Amino acid sequence: FVNEVQVIITVISANSEVDPDMIAMLGVSAALSISGVPFNGPIGGARVGYIDGQYTLNPTYSELKKSDLDMVVAGTDEAVLMVESEASELSEEVMLGAVMYAHEQFQVAITNIAEFAAEVGTEQWDWKAPVTNEALLGDIQSQFGAQINDAYQIKEKMDRYAKVGEIKAAALEGLVGDDEDGYSADEVSQYFKKVEKSTVRERILNNDPRIDGRDNETVRELAIETGVLANTHGSALFTRGETQALVVTTIGSKREAQLIEKLEASERQNDYFLLHYNFPPYSVGETGRMGGSGRREIGHGRLARRGIAACLPTITEFPYTIRVVSEITESNGSSSMASVCGSSLSLMDAGVPIKAPIAGIAMGLVKEGDRFTVLTDILGDEDHLGDMDFKVAGTSRGINALQMDIKIQGITKEIMSIALKQAKDARLNILGQMNQVICEPNISGTNAPKTTVLKINTDKIRDLIGKGGETIKGIISASGANVDVNDAGEVNIFAGNQEAFDKAVQMVKEITASPEVDKVYAGTVMKIVEFGAFVNIMPNQDGLLHISEIAHERVEKVENHLKEGDEIDVKVIGLDRGRIKLSRKVLLDK
Repeated sequence: FVNEVQVIITVISANSEVDPDMIAMLGVSAALSISGVPFNGPIGGARVGYIDGQYTLNPTYSELKKSDLDMVVAGTDEAVLMVESEASELSEEVMLGAVMYAHEQFQVAITNIAEFAAEVGTEQWDWKAPVTNEALLGDIQSQFGAQINDAYQIKEKMDRYAKVGEIKAAALEGLVGDDEDGYSADEVSQYFKKVEKSTVRERILNNDPRIDGRDNETVRELAIETGVLANTHGSALFTRGETQALVVTTIGSKREAQLIEKLEASERQNDYFLLHYNFPPYSVGETGRMGGSGRREIGHGRLARRGIAACLPTITEFPYTIRVVSEITESNGSSSMASVCGSSLSLMDAGVPIKAPIAGIAMGLVKEGDRFTVLTDILGDEDHLGDMDFKVAGTSRGINALQMDIKIQGITKEIMSIALKQAKDARLNILGQMNQVICEPNISGTNAPKTTVLKINTDKIRDLIGKGGETIKGIISASGANVDVNDAGEVNIFAGNQEAFDKAVQMVKEITASPEVDKVYAGTVMKIVEFGAFVNIMPNQDGLLHISEIAHERVEKVENHLKEGDEIDVKVIGLDRGRIKLSRKVLLDK
């Protein structure tokens, strides 16, 4: 079916407590069901939460804040088609149960859409799938099938592609004809691809060695390094076979958070964790335009973010904005899961106190009739020629993210259960190798910035800010640190190095400190008066040194003992409704 089908979803009214995506999915299913276009539906969809050990159907935004799971499932009346989820280290059993719960619950939607289509739907298109050209398929199979089979035993991706390209060129040269009865180049290319696909799939179903020689449950060889970039806060290079991710973590202040505007929120929200995924053309040996983020970058980055987010510290525990960037330097399958592994390593290298290391793995499926094989750690070709892309990210304790897309009519509970079991085994294997390199946050990292939150009295906020912000701007300029204060008296200090950090902390403490009785201060005489002198003992804090407290002997004139600008030691001997009483004579010998 080569006709373009466009479905447009417009949100014209939104409940601030309900995500419109589920009703949109059901609306698309209903629209296609009544349109008359070829559609193997209806399909249904549901969101599932997991609160206090119980599944919740289509939870509200408020309920999701308390939920350990946010899962979206779509499928037909017989099988599951798609899963997208974010979780908090949930077990495989809980995740599988959520999928089956959703499938059970959305059956009522499928039934209603089917009844709706029967009542108001238009006449179905008179469309039949093109008839297979058995003669051309047989010619390619007989003449080039053995060569294709041999080519798909070449382990190196680019060498394999080159060999397949040679065989395809020979097929085009030998089979394309100029007469009316001859095969066209498009036909030969199309059926050559069919033979490629059937060759790889049959080898897998027969339990022959995979393209790179592995069995169905083996993870590719790993190479793991941390601290690979000298001047970054944290970095890691994660290589799995011919897939590699260079991941860098940068830590910024809270004020560098990304402002997010959401449909359901009336106010902007701060996002303190950013994960960006870049997939340059050279990673797959191609040239191409380098521009803004595309669907792949957004989708893969979002998936990797979900895999990591559940294990991050809260903004109270770790008052920073965290940005992780995954640069895919080469790709042959599962670059998003390589990004999860690399992100975990990079975060620990930067000293971020994550709750546990995280790893990800991509599973595949080949299914023909009742025969099926689940593949661990799929290659790019196994993804393209197979029936499922099933990605799982999590810790040793459980799953943080699960995503499943399939190309067939649906998969069963049995297949998903096997895939989850193999994914867990692979994840634990990868985590074991990662832990040999780094297994806890590197708190002694020299490049990571420094931050703290100082609590001051709210009546000191004005002193810290100063007239027109003069004082706080002066601290920032003199120290090189970022400093801000909120109405609760919380002063956030963020600096790129220890020296700037220490200086800013000292300046803030000096400006906001309160004098203490019996404590000695180094002060400066600011003003001489008849009855004594006013002495500055800390920023914005002057005390009165009474004439009787200047010396042990009687003082006739203050000017005989002190002059403005003198630096003297004084002791606080009393505080009276904000007035500071000082003494100099108690520090002098009689």
